[in-house]
Amino acid sequence: MAKKLGLIVNPIAGMGGRVGLKGTDGEETLKKALMLGAKKEAPDKAKKALKYIRENIDEIEILTYPSDMGQNECIELGLNHKVIGEIHYEMTTYKDTEEAAKRMMENDVDLILFAGGDGTARNICSIIGDKIPVIGIPAGVKIHSAVFATNPLNAGRIVEEFFKNPNMELRESEVMDIDEDEFRKGRVAAKLYGYMKVPYQRAYVQSLKSGGIYSDEISLEGIADYVIENMEKDCFYLIGAGTTTRKILERLKLPYTLLGVDIVKDKKLVLNDANEKDILRIVDSNKFKIIVSPIGGQGYIFGRGNQQLSPAVIKACGKDNVIVISTPGKIASLKSKPLLVDTGDDEADEMLKGYYRVIVGYDEIYVYKCS
Repeated sequence: MAKKLGLIVNPIAGMGGRVGLKGTDGEETLKKALMLGAKKEAPDKAKKALKYIRENIDEIEILTYPSDMGQNECIELGLNHKVIGEIHYEMTTYKDTEEAAKRMMENDVDLILFAGGDGTARNICSIIGDKIPVIGIPAGVKIHSAVFATNPLNAGRIVEEFFKNPNMELRESEVMDIDEDEFRKGRVAAKLYGYMKVPYQRAYVQSLKSGGIYSDEISLEGIADYVIENMEKDCFYLIGAGTTTRKILERLKLPYTLLGVDIVKDKKLVLNDANEKDILRIVDSNKFKIIVSPIGGQGYIFGRGNQQLSPAVIKACGKDNVIVISTPGKIASLKSKPLLVDTGDDEADEMLKGYYRVIVGYDEIYVYKCS
């Protein structure tokens, strides 16, 4: 008998990223994202995982939800599938995700593959708990939970291994989410919502996000001072999200956006909380550099919470103009794992791979690999 794969795509996940909204939770936020020109990204990321599954697994029954919640993606890739349930709105809500998870459980699927962010994981967890194994395709702005593959392709690889290896290890992994309203105010209030079972392969499953350590405060000041002293005249600096990068704005005595992208030129503020369109307009034909810091415990420098730094922005910048900064504690939290990128664009991801000079203190440099 063919194994059953449940497929749930949250088509609105991640839409708020490139337009600078830090998420898409709530109807009003979604409306604002659409007004700013946000496009659906989760379906395309889901198709990357599904294409791998199509090419590498022969006998599999896919149960999915209507329209962009899985049906359209399966049709486009020519995958045999069965549609269960129904939706009544053009733009789905968390209730559709929860209902989809309920239908998957009723149909005894062996594994649920879902595309979304922490909110999607939280919705699914509220229905299935640890009853059915899951693996997430990272497609949201917030990816704090440990139930996601490192990228869409690796999600497909995990599905393959799960169906081919009956003895694959299942781990109980944390489902985390944060309050988006507080998030937009620069306050991170992460909460544990439960655990789900995940088919575990260390190379393909991301870690739970962790914070820095207190003793890194001195290193932070040294990093910021070193970056500021080496800023070039007439060059725009796109300063990414996070507490590490925030220190640069603090030392410059400039207002900052903890969870957005701020633009500085000649040590003066150009724009706070810039979205992708703002960035492309401002840096057009001008020299610019990007300053980013890896997410502690995970290692992502692009594709997690800084989608405003889109593939178009990254390609215009070039790898040589990307400045990576990190406290020693963050580097230690990676436990020798490489830095990671997941921009959603294969060409940009490939361009970003290689070695970086990571600034870890005043005139202190580590050489670290990104893969």
